[in-house]
Amino acid sequence: MYNWELVESLFEENPLVKQHIDSYNEFINNKIHLVIQELNEEQSIKDKIQLNFHKIRLEKPILIEADGSKRLITPNEARLRNRTYSSSVYIDLSILEEGEEIDRDEIYIGEMPVMINSDLCHLKNLSEDELIEKGEDAYEQGGSFIIGGTERVLVSVEDLAPNRLIVSKENKAGKQVINGRIFSVKGGFRAKILLERRDEGVMYLNFPASPKNLNLLIVLKALGFDTPKKIKDAFSDKKEIVNDLLLNLEQIEAKNEDEALDYIGKKVAAGQMEDYRKSRASYILDNYLLPHVGTTPEDRKKKSYFLARMAERCIEVANGTREEDDKDHYANKRIKISGKLMEDLFRFAMTAFIKDIKYQIERAHTRGRKMQIKTLTRPDAMSDRIKFAMGTGQWVGGRTGISQLLDRNAYMSTISHLRRVISPLSKTQQHFEARDLHPTHLGKICPNETPEGQSVGLVKNLAMGCFISSKETKGLEKNLEGLGVELIKK
Repeated sequence: MYNWELVESLFEENPLVKQHIDSYNEFINNKIHLVIQELNEEQSIKDKIQLNFHKIRLEKPILIEADGSKRLITPNEARLRNRTYSSSVYIDLSILEEGEEIDRDEIYIGEMPVMINSDLCHLKNLSEDELIEKGEDAYEQGGSFIIGGTERVLVSVEDLAPNRLIVSKENKAGKQVINGRIFSVKGGFRAKILLERRDEGVMYLNFPASPKNLNLLIVLKALGFDTPKKIKDAFSDKKEIVNDLLLNLEQIEAKNEDEALDYIGKKVAAGQMEDYRKSRASYILDNYLLPHVGTTPEDRKKKSYFLARMAERCIEVANGTREEDDKDHYANKRIKISGKLMEDLFRFAMTAFIKDIKYQIERAHTRGRKMQIKTLTRPDAMSDRIKFAMGTGQWVGGRTGISQLLDRNAYMSTISHLRRVISPLSKTQQHFEARDLHPTHLGKICPNETPEGQSVGLVKNLAMGCFISSKETKGLEKNLEGLGVELIKK
């Protein structure tokens, strides 16, 4: 017989939509403050006028009546009155001109949709009787949003793990090419880094804003590894790796770091002065090459070692001493759930808000008006973008179908919808391997619940016993040091 007490205790401790609620709570309690810090850091010190965000505050959902009175609003009332169940967002903001503070004030900047049963929701920790009194289902688990009176859910998105190298084999024009791919992610910026090892052994690097097919060793020289000895020391002394290094050294003419920077500069800033070419090449290497490793000149050494490891992996796969990576293996996948999706959307909306307020400041400055934060800010600049994405499902990065109407045909269909996972791959393409059931799905992805037709294998559901963690890998470097791993010193 089944031990139902054990099953019930499992789901009492880990409700079926717990991953959405935990993720959203992490966003409103921690991540939203980190996004504000990132936006402060991203503003250029060269700008005469800067915005400095000090603190952000979210209030629990309230309703403003026609007579101006305010009171609390419940999710059921929001459904019945076609309202959006949202939180008012206030931010402590100051304007600086050439480093001097002109004005500082806490202002209202818009509305943030509130997830049912999250820390901001009025239903949090209510008993079954209290839920019924407020017009809610006693078994309501939450995890959804109410936008304009309709219930919507943010469907989890499956994607390749960021900052993780995947090496694979491809055939181009009848020749074998080894590709080492990594999606380097820092904040809201996602850079695809591609290292190609051609059939003859020459290695080329491609990354955003760079010229196509840069020789790997040109990049290493531009990063400061400008002598054969430094380059050789960055790699292991295996015979096949040394052979490839010697072959690539024959392909380049740059003798030192300056010549390598100028070589890249001539391709990205052709016809400009030498100093500008070098500074432009340095800017691209610092900001677009492996940004998750760092974006300062002091991080170039670490980037060089990282590229060396990428090249070694590609050479080993080419020589058959290492198997190519399986990108369908679930260790190489990550699932973006509500909190991460809302974080991306909030960062995008706040970037638009910053552009709008800077435009208003410039207008006030040219007209000689006094700069006051309350008269310069437009809450619609942020709220409109959030409302549009939540209402249409068109998300940051061009993805569609993220926000969907919640299926309320039956209780099980609602739970199923809240545990759905979609793939970013095109449904009209074959993608046989991506659609197949993989051994690593065991315990994570349900083998049965997938639709028929074009979406088969691309739209999946979490297994009943699967719970998504959202813990950060804090203290990882300390643990590695304890195991004897030495960190690269600057």
